[in-house]
Amino acid sequence: MEMLCTLRSATEAQRNALLQAPERLEAFVDDEEDFGDSKGAAFVELDIGEAWHGLQYLLTGTPWEGAAPLDFLVRGGEDVGDIPSDEGTARSFTPAQVKALSAALQKVSEDTLRRRYDPVEMQAQDIYPGTWDEPEEDVDPLEELISYFEELQKFMATVAKRGDALLVHIG
Repeated sequence: MEMLCTLRSATEAQRNALLQAPERLEAFVDDEEDFGDSKGAAFVELDIGEAWHGLQYLLTGTPWEGAAPLDFLVRGGEDVGDIPSDEGTARSFTPAQVKALSAALQKVSEDTLRRRYDPVEMQAQDIYPGTWDEPEEDVDPLEELISYFEELQKFMATVAKRGDALLVHIG
């Protein structure tokens, strides 16, 4: 089963509603529930697919740890709960956390990410999807991660500027 990561903006009212009614998480992620918040219907979303764990490693130097706020792809925030259909879990971050995260991401240089990229070590650390030492033909995994990182920086800057909360869904 693939484990894909989607990041989605949410209003603070939606974030609070999700924390109060986690059983509605799946409907929210599927864009079938907006908790009556018309502003929330204009959400922004970023799908980083299977790159989430590689980005976590490049941002923090660790598979599952690291310092906040850059460890946000695998931990931190507030647990919203599991999606009943066994399609993963989600965590939410407040608008203040989003602003701190956006600022931290802007300080990360591409050179830092390139220096941390080590396909042999990533394979040894079992970084998902586990194909670092045998990449697909015509795909440069490092360049793909750098591209996703640039999109992530832009996305987080947009969410922070909007004053929104963030939902990180891996499933």
